[in-house]
Amino acid sequence: QVQLVESGGGLVQAGGSLRLSCASSGRDFSSYAMGWFRQAPGKEREFVAAVGGRGMHTLYAASVKGRFAISRDNAKNTVFLQMNSLRPEDTAVYYCAADRRSAQTPRTEPEEYEYWGQGTQVTVSS
Repeated sequence: QVQLVESGGGLVQAGGSLRLSCASSGRDFSSYAMGWFRQAPGKEREFVAAVGGRGMHTLYAASVKGRFAISRDNAKNTVFLQMNSLRPEDTAVYYCAADRRSAQTPRTEPEEYEYWGQGTQVTVSS
């Protein structure tokens, strides 16, 4: 069983930055991929970024590439999402998720992820 707890959300002006964190209670944290997703009101959950277990492989949605960076600290069982140059359209609830069936290959489909955090709200004002 894996429990995930996100933190770091909040209200920020357009152009600002936030850093999200997700702490995992699961064992062998470095043996599975982690991802970030987001869901805005009235929209489906969408992929944001993902990282393989050792942090060597990453994937990004086209809408955030070059502005967001995913990383992980396996010693602290934590994955991060650094969000820069934020835009109003980035406003959403952000979720982290664990994909224990994939060791080093990050994936983009929500169905591939077994465990989810409760989400943290990110609001970007214009």
